Amino acid sequence: MTILPPDPDLTALRVQLARLRAGRGWTFDELARRSGLARRTLIDLEHGRTTGSVTTWHSLAHALDVPLEHLLGTLCSDHKPPGPTDPDTP
Repeated sequence: MTILPPDPDLTALRVQLARLRAGRGWTFDELARRSGLARRTLIDLEHGRTTGSVTTWHSLAHALDVPLEHLLGTLCSDHKPPGPTDPDTP
């Protein structure tokens, strides 16, 4: 029997991006300038028309000055992320 992982919460990811951008008072143009990504890419990410690549999210994390885990951790917002359950387990 194959056990599949839960689906990532892509809605939480795009909402997190929108909150971080809006919280800084940045337009799509400003985030595009700071991240080096196309304005259209940012709009598509926030509106759920694309999921982006690891490179895209890496650029956004740097532009927003947040750890990459801060953005991508939201993918597991509706379930427990994988990893040890015991904090003392390496």
